[in-house]
Amino acid sequence: MTRIAIIGQKAGSTRAAKQLDLEAELLHFNHLTEVLESLASNQADYALIPVYNTREGGVKEYFRLAGLAQTNIYWVDNIVLPIHLSLGVITAKHHSGGRKIRTLLGRDSAFKQGDEYLEQNFPDITKVSVTNIEEAIIDAVLRGQAQTAVIGSEKMLKKHGLKIIEREIADHNRTRFAVLGKKIPARTGYDSTAIITRPLSDRVGLLVDILNEFTRRGISILDLRSENDIRTQKLQVYIEAEGHIEDINIQKAIDTIEKKVVQEHDCLKLLGSFPRVDMRVKQIKSFGFIGTGAMSRWFAKRLENEGYTTILTGRNSRISPQEMISEVQAVLICVPISATTAIIKKFGPLLKDGQALILLAGESEITINTALEVTSQGVEIMLVHNLWGPQAATMKDKNVSVVKTSRSGVFCSEFEAFLYKHGAEIYHDSPRKHDLLMGISQKLPTMISAALAKTLSQHNIDCDDLASHTTLTSLYGILAMVRVHNQNPRTYAEIMSTSGEGRMIVRSFVKNIISLMELAEDGEIDQLCRIMDGSKDFMSREFIETSMNQARSVDEILSDSLAKTYP
Repeated sequence: MTRIAIIGQKAGSTRAAKQLDLEAELLHFNHLTEVLESLASNQADYALIPVYNTREGGVKEYFRLAGLAQTNIYWVDNIVLPIHLSLGVITAKHHSGGRKIRTLLGRDSAFKQGDEYLEQNFPDITKVSVTNIEEAIIDAVLRGQAQTAVIGSEKMLKKHGLKIIEREIADHNRTRFAVLGKKIPARTGYDSTAIITRPLSDRVGLLVDILNEFTRRGISILDLRSENDIRTQKLQVYIEAEGHIEDINIQKAIDTIEKKVVQEHDCLKLLGSFPRVDMRVKQIKSFGFIGTGAMSRWFAKRLENEGYTTILTGRNSRISPQEMISEVQAVLICVPISATTAIIKKFGPLLKDGQALILLAGESEITINTALEVTSQGVEIMLVHNLWGPQAATMKDKNVSVVKTSRSGVFCSEFEAFLYKHGAEIYHDSPRKHDLLMGISQKLPTMISAALAKTLSQHNIDCDDLASHTTLTSLYGILAMVRVHNQNPRTYAEIMSTSGEGRMIVRSFVKNIISLMELAEDGEIDQLCRIMDGSKDFMSREFIETSMNQARSVDEILSDSLAKTYP
């Protein structure tokens, strides 16, 4: 029989232990040190301790867990338990709207969890914290303390004959229990790793530098807590990060922190790795993709790392898009821009009310209008245009345009929260604004790069001569041209072929080029100056200063690169 060590006689700990193993023998101890000793000495197989409550926050056991690092005990799993608190009175006839209640009995944790309710309804009540709530109730009943109320579970209050006057006084109330054991579990693909530092010496920016080692590897921090060590008063930090200790990225982050950031051997202690527990409520369980390309796989992998189920479908997939749609809550269309509208028309009508259609597309107005037309009114619609490709290691600091509609709802918000969590820079656009800006930032630059390369070819200009005949400013265009032509031409052909407001941008540019050429050929230098001054006036001073600072930073890099290439 499994033996589980818990602290005290608390009902919550008992319920959590039974959830871990219904047939387990429970070993009750008064202190955490006794619980850990029972596990270390093999008196218990597992131990259970509360570490977090959604209403009262973290429990101090986080830092007392540091003792695990000196033993062969690890944090191996979690139990999340809903906590239901009700308010009962000793004798109902003495209760009148709560005004006659003078004293409130309960555990300290119950007072904290029900603090909001008590502040609103019983701001002046005398709170008496007790360790054994049932003994306190029996004593109060025997003494005839009719003006006494009790906070506890409804079942326990009714057991002792109390009148329930309020149920669920603390909503969204859940407690997380750490399961301690002797062996770190194997990877599941949806894991967390908990570490704690030794007391750290003072250094400016140390915490930021530690966290950056996780951030730059695309590792999300799930929990972060700090406290001063009692003996040394030095900072001690608890970190819970996404991933398993066997993951290369986690290992590299820890190794770099020890050797290069803190520069102290063994300054990080592993508390454990375990299946990830999500204290947040997710509305979506599964995502389905129409499109099996690299970008679909990129998003699917990261959604799976968040605990979602994903299904990829396409022309040759095991499951058809039609079959997939009936099995998921959110459908993502991620296909070439030129095919997006046709795919929406084909599969959009199959979605039912209560599902979401998220369009991973580079063209907004026509795409969204089509989706709104062919889907039911109860289907959520949102467009997401990620401005990075599948080569990106993370979406941290990458730009993404989100175009919401009147039918964007909780599912769309959850997907946007996923983007935000992973560090994407989110910009909300209207359909028209998105297409105009994409005309400026993608369609037009791509057209210019393609035209420039074609011009070089037509005039048989040796590309090796370009670097020696360019300024840093003119080099930008050359580098953009090379970048475009060094990647999949289909991607950029799709961008150039987009319709909507982006075409207007390109056509305006062509007209302006012709107009400027005519003025230049006629020697109208003053007129050209006036045009440039007018354009400069259109730009804000802040925009010019920010852009020039960015340009200078790029100039430094380019200058160093040119110096190395042409010493």
